Amino acid sequence: MPKSFMDLANEAKSRITEIDVAAAGTAIAAGGVAMVDVREPDEYREGHVEGAVNIPRGVAEMGIPQMIPDPKTRIICYCAGGNRSALVADNLRQMGYENIESLIGGFQAWARSGGKVAH
Repeated sequence: MPKSFMDLANEAKSRITEIDVAAAGTAIAAGGVAMVDVREPDEYREGHVEGAVNIPRGVAEMGIPQMIPDPKTRIICYCAGGNRSALVADNLRQMGYENIESLIGGFQAWARSGGKVAH
């Protein structure tokens, strides 16, 4: 039986580490974490986590290794709601990235919680 996007996202979530907004905020404040926004450029321009780089989902598996070549770097990926970023995190995990996380609830949860947003 064919799988839906949500089937694929949920399977990815079973294999990755997800991080909530509070823990992500703590990690950002402590430093040493790369925030990667995997949304489309127009979504990123409307607002993004302060300090995040935009590497869209469609090119993430090529772009992230170019921008963040060390597979030991702590990376927190996010999208709008936490599904596209889960797929990216799962693929990067398979590519040897050891410290990759996906933000639960994505940018929507970040913005709702009062996290710093840049435009």
